[in-house]
Amino acid sequence: MRFDVITLFPEWVATVIDQGVVGKAADRNLLTLNCINPRDYSTDRHQTVDDRPYGGGPGMVMKADCVLQAIRAAKQQNAGKVLYMSPQGKPLSQTVLRQLSTENAVIVLCGRYEGVDERVLALEVDAEYSLGDYVLSGGELGAMVLIDSLARLLPGVLGHEASAQQDSFVDGLLDCPHYTRPESIEGLTVPEVLKSGDHGAIAKWRRKQALGVTWLKRPDLLVNRILQPADQKLLDEYKREYKIF
Repeated sequence: MRFDVITLFPEWVATVIDQGVVGKAADRNLLTLNCINPRDYSTDRHQTVDDRPYGGGPGMVMKADCVLQAIRAAKQQNAGKVLYMSPQGKPLSQTVLRQLSTENAVIVLCGRYEGVDERVLALEVDAEYSLGDYVLSGGELGAMVLIDSLARLLPGVLGHEASAQQDSFVDGLLDCPHYTRPESIEGLTVPEVLKSGDHGAIAKWRRKQALGVTWLKRPDLLVNRILQPADQKLLDEYKREYKIF
């Protein structure tokens, strides 16, 4: 998958492929990252990329001319959708990521200051995405989160193909708890079922825990969800067991 990122801080964004799973994916050419700086398309000697907003008010706005040229330069090599990381965007969810992972390439626009000139959005942006209901100094962190989370969904990136399918939110629930050696830490032990070797019982336990953890930590995810009878039974069991402690 190819990522072209329009950013005033290309060196920073480029670090997302330096380490970990994403770095290994880049080394294996499973993804490529190219950063384009709008300053390279500024026409004045100061490489100005922002100006005061029409109508007055605080802050500055990224200029349309240099940003449009940067996007169109990316489009010469990348036919993917243009995504704008913005607090006004649609929440970046696992469902959205799965949809985007089917693309061969995307162009990611990182805003700064008070944002970009609205005409850039009208002319070139296909979709806006947000990390949440808060404001960052720019879109770079959002772009890096997008790249990291999409990389996990690309074939061959994770050591085990099933890993991404067991993450939180894959089926609308949070993930179940996980344990590894040693069996006991400061009096806390691994649940017996996980050591039983009974794969059916383990799968059932994990499903119950996923339902229960979602009920405890993110009940909003269950509000409009119609549970199958088997899932409802597991959740009811979890609730009864939870009240014991």
